[in-house]
Amino acid sequence: MQSLQLLASNELRSVRLRKKEKVMDSENWRHSVLYLTFLLAILHLTQNFLSHFFLGNETVRIKRNPNLPLRFSSDGTFKILQVADMHYGSGSLTRCRDVLPSEFEFCSDLNTTRFLKRIIQAENPDFIAFTGDNIFGSSAPDAAESLFRAFGPAMESGLPWAAVLGNHDQESTMNREELMSLISLMDYSVSQINPSDDDPTKGGLMTKIDGFGNYDLRVYGAPGSMLANTTVLNLFFLDSGDRAVYQGIRTYGWIKESQLHWLRRVSQEFQGQNQDSLHSTDAISTIKPPALAFFHIPIPEIPQLFYKEIVGQFQEAVACSRVNSGVLQTFVSMGDVKAVFIGHDHTNDFCGNLDGIWFCYGGGFGYHGYGKAGWPRRARIIQAELQKGKNSWMGVQRILTWKRLDDEKLSKIDEQILWQAR
Repeated sequence: MQSLQLLASNELRSVRLRKKEKVMDSENWRHSVLYLTFLLAILHLTQNFLSHFFLGNETVRIKRNPNLPLRFSSDGTFKILQVADMHYGSGSLTRCRDVLPSEFEFCSDLNTTRFLKRIIQAENPDFIAFTGDNIFGSSAPDAAESLFRAFGPAMESGLPWAAVLGNHDQESTMNREELMSLISLMDYSVSQINPSDDDPTKGGLMTKIDGFGNYDLRVYGAPGSMLANTTVLNLFFLDSGDRAVYQGIRTYGWIKESQLHWLRRVSQEFQGQNQDSLHSTDAISTIKPPALAFFHIPIPEIPQLFYKEIVGQFQEAVACSRVNSGVLQTFVSMGDVKAVFIGHDHTNDFCGNLDGIWFCYGGGFGYHGYGKAGWPRRARIIQAELQKGKNSWMGVQRILTWKRLDDEKLSKIDEQILWQAR
């Protein structure tokens, strides 16, 4: 009898203990849920606070990148659209300059945007090069906003694009380093602030180089070709500066010796690398591939072209620096630069040859920049074409250029061959 009572008592005690444990487990679970909810609420509030404190109401997202590397199309061509001197202000409120009276009333920065969209659609380029004075600082109360509007059609197109600065870009709310930093972070931009440091262990940008926006872009051969993994065209971008004082006289900026030193080094190293990479293929030449250069302010030798044969129109005095830093001599000694594309003088749109190198103006593109009433805004197209081998596309055979006018038909004018392989 006592044994039965003892067993019943133990069983009752076990039941009570299990009930107590269940209650405790339930309470612990509720406490865990409440604690987790509290943590999530804190994280949410913290995120909102930081977003509003640092970013306002802006949405943070990752930059969209183009398909890289840059390469020739399967048809053996690589087409570049040069856009010179957009002079973008603040959009619809920024009036046009130097247009016909019948065009003025409804003319604004939006005409520049419309032209850029039209030319991208018509020419379907592989790459867009903006050669400075992208925005007009004194008409751009917010430099970042103006940049996004100016480059908007390029970003919407999804095409790779790159830019250098002119002499007006920094006259708004950002300095030249800040401008190039922002441009390099925009969708589909392949622009760079400056080259990487010579010492790879430092992992940063070169500090011993003048300006911002000095960089080298390499264009690879056509897909599936023998040169699909080899650079066949080189694109050099240089910062030609803005304004400077030289010997007490105010003048335009110029490309400095530190930039030319970097350029010579890249060209020399590039040649060596290509010779190594091409050595194993008997059918491929070991001569380093051609290069094109892009910057804003013309060099001091350009006025000489007034007395030489040119293709296009020479309508205004060349506004260059008083300092001749030896850019032409450097290009000649390098041997790979075949053509140079500049802006700055809006009503000059010619190409002329100096010591075997073609120098070509883009012609004024933007409607807020000065121009000439009745003389359409324009853009330059550059097309490199590969040589067709027996079984594959080879290296660059020739480089062509022409211009498109912002008229009803986007008229094509002044087509010419700039360079042809021997």
